[in-house]
Amino acid sequence: MPKILVSALEESANVHLEKILKYNKNHELEIIGLFDERLGNPLVSSKEFNVMGIFAIFPKIFIAKKTLNKLVELAKDVSKVLLIDSPAFNLPLAKALKIKYPSIKIYYYILPKVWAWKSSRIKFVDKYIDYQISIFPFEKQYFKNSIYFGNPSVEDIPVTFNQLGDEVAFLAGSRKSEIKFHMPIFRELAKFIPNKKLLLIPKNLINNLEIYGDISQFEIRTSGIIETMKESRFAFVCSGTATLETALTGVPFLLLYKTNKLEFLIAKKFVKIERVGLANIIFRKYGLNIDFHKEFLQEFKIEDLLNELESSSQEKFYQNSQLLRKILEDEQPSQRLFNVFLQ
Repeated sequence: MPKILVSALEESANVHLEKILKYNKNHELEIIGLFDERLGNPLVSSKEFNVMGIFAIFPKIFIAKKTLNKLVELAKDVSKVLLIDSPAFNLPLAKALKIKYPSIKIYYYILPKVWAWKSSRIKFVDKYIDYQISIFPFEKQYFKNSIYFGNPSVEDIPVTFNQLGDEVAFLAGSRKSEIKFHMPIFRELAKFIPNKKLLLIPKNLINNLEIYGDISQFEIRTSGIIETMKESRFAFVCSGTATLETALTGVPFLLLYKTNKLEFLIAKKFVKIERVGLANIIFRKYGLNIDFHKEFLQEFKIEDLLNELESSSQEKFYQNSQLLRKILEDEQPSQRLFNVFLQ
């Protein structure tokens, strides 16, 4: 049985890993390393790293170094390594692994977003990563040796809705620091919205509802984006993969994001893209000089968010969603990646 060292720090990485392991029905693969307990018995739980932001990460630096060393030692028993996203941790891990075990095969899934910032990572990836597996077709212009198996969000969202529900959905993010900043905004919005207000809770936070504060104005949903969007006519979505998934449903939405002021100023200085929403970025990369959805970053008025809710066009979102699917294609990346590990 092939044994694979895995490093999946964030919840989004564990969601991708879970989809890959869905095809491990006969237990052809054994995974060890860093991931969520729901997927096996990790050396270190990914919950230790559930933070976001420059200042939130500081207390985790010591445990990160300690974990990296443990993973390198653990790798003596494996022939393949799967790193998912999180370049700040996974790139140093890749280097350490290659130095100690030159023959080990390293697979990187969800490549660093060098098209947004830190383009210097391209050379690093080329030097230490054997199999570069991208999730956007346009990444080929940055990673010449990359392989595109398809985008996992298309795999997750197989249909686009051409009829809308009646409710309004709220997606605050999957990290505690995101939720801290977004829930006060959502509570303020909820005061002016007569429809049912659906708060989608990620799988990893179902047992930690206290981090959301007062959620008495909302109905909780835990079944995922598809089921939540079936009920919805509009969504307020924190930036990240959730914006791409919502875009694929065809339900009108806006992206909003708020964080520590200093962190935002630092990010604004270093991030070299015009838009932050993934659907907007994809459209721009393919020469479409249009925005899929509106973006509200850091400083905005509640009235502007409410105006977007009332003025959004379902027909426009549906058409753009269909175009987005054509760009991303559907190649079942999770199954194809699983099959690679069996070779």
